[in-house]
Formats: sequence, C-alpha cells, structure tokens
Amino acid sequence: MNKTRRDFLRMAGGAAVAGALAGCQTHAAENTRDTAPFAVERPNIILIITDDQGYGDLGCHGNPHIKTPNIDRLYAESTRLTQFHVCPVCTPTRASLMTGRYNYRTGAIDTYRGRAMMHPDEITVAEVLASNGYKTGIFGKWHLGDCYPLRAMDQGFNESLVIKGGGLAQPSDPPGSGYFDPVLMHNGEDEKRTGYCTDIYTSACIDFVRANKERPFFAYLPANAPHTPLFIDDKYVQPYLNLGISEATAKTYGMIANLDENIGRLMAEIDTLGLREKTIVIFMTDNGPQMPKDPRYNAGMRGEKATVYQGGIRVPFFFRWPGVVPAGRDVDRVAAHIDVMPTLMAMCNAADASNTDRDGVNLLGTLIGEENVWPDRTIFTQWHRGDAPELYVNCMARNQRYKMVNGKEIYDLQSDPNEQRDIASERPEVLAQLRIEYEAWFRDVGATRGYDPPRIYIGAPEAREVTLTQQDWRGIHSSKGDEIGQWELEVITEGKYRVEVQFPGIEGEGPVELNIGRAQAKANLAKGASGHVFDGISLVKGAASLMASVTKKGVTRGPKYVYIVKQS
Repeated sequence: MNKTRRDFLRMAGGAAVAGALAGCQTHAAENTRDTAPFAVERPNIILIITDDQGYGDLGCHGNPHIKTPNIDRLYAESTRLTQFHVCPVCTPTRASLMTGRYNYRTGAIDTYRGRAMMHPDEITVAEVLASNGYKTGIFGKWHLGDCYPLRAMDQGFNESLVIKGGGLAQPSDPPGSGYFDPVLMHNGEDEKRTGYCTDIYTSACIDFVRANKERPFFAYLPANAPHTPLFIDDKYVQPYLNLGISEATAKTYGMIANLDENIGRLMAEIDTLGLREKTIVIFMTDNGPQMPKDPRYNAGMRGEKATVYQGGIRVPFFFRWPGVVPAGRDVDRVAAHIDVMPTLMAMCNAADASNTDRDGVNLLGTLIGEENVWPDRTIFTQWHRGDAPELYVNCMARNQRYKMVNGKEIYDLQSDPNEQRDIASERPEVLAQLRIEYEAWFRDVGATRGYDPPRIYIGAPEAREVTLTQQDWRGIHSSKGDEIGQWELEVITEGKYRVEVQFPGIEGEGPVELNIGRAQAKANLAKGASGHVFDGISLVKGAASLMASVTKKGVTRGPKYVYIVKQS
C-alpha cells in the first residue's frame, strides 16, 4: 500500500470508510480464490464492450423490439452480474476497465479536450497479461490517447487496430474516414480499410484468434457502435422502421443487430477452432444509452448516459467460461469495471510485477460459485465536463442496498430499484455515512496525481510523426462560435521540426500564427490553401504548449490537424 493510500485511510478513520475503500481488497483475499487451479491454467480471454448500448438494448433483458439472438445465447451460457456498474461516459469506464483503478487516478476524466488521455505509467491488464506470456490485441475503440506514449500499442497491446479519439466522424478522425471505409491506426500507422467499421474490427479479431490459437491470448473488442452518428446499412434499419419505431432508435437497433451478427461470427470461430472450453468471453457495455431526445426501452431504470442514476451506470455483464463458470446464473452482488482486471489476473494466474494498488475486487470465487457470502462494500462514480471534478457534482456512492446521489438523495435499491423515491429525510444516518465515504474517496483519488493532463511526446524515436487533433487540445477559447485551444507537449529531442497546420473548410489569404514553447512563427495562408507548413522550427527539450491559429474576416480559429516531424 502506498503512502498516499495509507495516509488517506488514517485520516479518514471510521471502519466503514476503510472497509469500503481499502478493506474490499482484504475481503477479496479472505473470501475469494487468489489463483485459479483449473484444468486450463492460462485461459484465453475475449473482452467485448459496446459503445452507448444500454442495459435495455438486448432481447434477453426484455426489450420488446430488438433482436439480439447471439448475445442472448451468450447471456444464457454465462453467469450474469446483474448489479454491475460503470462510469456515466466512455473514457472513464475504459480507463478503469484497463487498470482496475478508479479513473480519477489515471488522468482519463472526460471524453475530449485533453481530458481523455491516460497517464502512460498506468499498468494495464494488457501489459500484465503480455508479461505473463499472453499475446494481446485490440480491435476498435481505445479512447485513452492517440499519440505516443499513450496509444494502446504503448500500453501492452501487441496487435492494435483502432479508431482515433472517441469515435469515427469526430474531430480526431483522419480526413476521408467514417463508419464505412474508415481510416484506422494499425500498429501506429494510418491505414484505409474497406467495409463497415464493426465488421472490420471483428474480422481482424478473428484473424488474431486464428493466428494465436496455440498460445494464450487476450483479445479486446471495443466496438464504437451504436455511438452516434448513426450510420449503418439500411438492411439492418428497415425491419425496425417497419415496426413504427423512430428513425434514430431504428438506426441504433440496426447497429446493435450488426454487432450481434458479428459477435455470432466470433463465437462460431471459437467453436470451430476448438477453443470454447479454453476461452473466457465477457460481454459488457460502457455506459447507459444515448437517448434523451429519443427515449428507448431501458428496463424501467431512471436516467441514461451521462447521469449517475442506474440507467446511466448499470450495464450488462455476461461472463462465460464453459465448465468453470456456471451457465444461466444471476449474481446480484455489487460489482464494477474496476473488478475486471483483478478477476482476470486471478483466473489466468497472472503475476503483476508492478505491485500497483488496484481499487477493484477479485470476483473469481463468486463467479465460479464457491462463495455464498460476498462482503458488502461501497463503490463510487462521478463525471462532469471540466478540467477537474467538483465535490458532489454528478456523483454517486452505493453499497448493496443504499445509493447516494449528489450528496443529497438516498434510494433503497432493494425496494426501489428504479430510484423513484428519495428517502434521504427518512434515513439521514445513511446519507451521513455515504457522504463521509464519498468525501474520503474524492480526496483519495484526487491525491493520486491531481488532474493535470498527460503530455504528448514529440521527437521520440517511437513516433517519428505526431498528429494532433482537436480531441486533445486544452484551454478552449471561443470567439463568434469558433474555437482555439492549445496542446500540452513534451519535447523529447532538441532540434528542428517541421510543423504543418491544417484548417479544413478555410480557403483564402489570412495571417497564420504558430507558438510552441519559446518558438514563434508567422506566415500568410496562400490563396486557395487550407493549411501551411513551417520548416525549421527550433525546439528545446522539455514541456511546451502549442497553439496555432488563422485569422480571416476578423474571425480567428484554431487548426483541425497539426502534423509534427523531427527534421534534425
């Protein structure tokens, strides 16, 4: 246990706080197997996570319209954690999933504007498994950093085929990309692929599984569907339009139908290769549905994506391992994204030489059905836009029975699972206790490293060319609806650099300015051009902020893309 964590527990006092935050790991050691003495000592792992698919977007969860036969079959063959929780939005969930730590410890606190990058010293499940002889691959959405040393390939993945930023058709997407025929980053290089994005990821995952069928592998399949914008072949949409469903929901369901089809392809390949009993398959989603303007079935739960009510943070979690984890079984114990890494490490007998503190609990014993009693604990989540979280803003703390929202509401989830009746005035002692636990947690996670963003490296041999996008700029200024921000960089090698700034949609003459650390340069945008190249920009080693702009007709705006290459 590190000094920060020891000091926090001492200052927090109170058995309940210690039990909720540190004692959960002690309880895990006492009540759950630390290792997995199974016939398959190093099982394969396939971890599937979808994007903005809610708990109710499945036939097996009672949706009266959607058809998900392959996911429904996986549901039937799995143990289901029915009280499994994530963050209200995607990047924080992914950081916790990869590290077993609350996302506020990692730097990944939001989804864009430089707040969706994870510090490179965080040790991921991929790094631990790779160090234990696993082949590791990711196919889809990383969303924890696009530039060295923050990429998936820098954080333990041997094979990496990913979109940039938070999604296709977003500011991070390269020119000419989209849901169909996307430009993807393959092991650090941009490649134009043919087809629909989810089909491409799944085919690449299947190829990876085939290539590594004789050795243990970890395949991470984080699809970006059904995240907006809603692009999918009409053949998947029309059946839902025929039911009288709104266009937006029909497209969402169509994207999920395509996901289901691809999951069926992957599961069939596992069977064909004879890997069914050797392979753990997990299915989950990253947050609740994106539905405020077009509500859809969400199993009666209150809230949606971005909220901390159950509809925003309670998601499906199916865990299949034939012959080891019972099929067709529900477990209602409180669990969360932070538990996945410790559980997989135990199931794979994977040693973690980093000795990193993990917030999650090892669920191995519960999943294999050995434990009749799982100790109560309190879990936490919080999210809002901004460079740092604020106390009691869009937050929740919950144990097995009670849940606090925003420091003032209390719900008894045992009798009121849909959070319809606030009982804070009736149970002030519950509110007081959960406030104590939450405030201690808030101080603890904030003290880990603070909330300054990771820096993007330039001039490193591991990444000769660096592409900056508006996904990662900070300190946004707006003028007449146009934005300018800066990127926080770390110059690894002193020397001269080539910097190209691109302003798509802007053509014509106008002054261009570039500032990187102490270096400044000015030029004029040539007639008919949408960008400019600055050669021989001298940079010294160390931290530097980059800001660039063009002014035209009295409006100043920042670039969409900046390309930086070390020259000498």
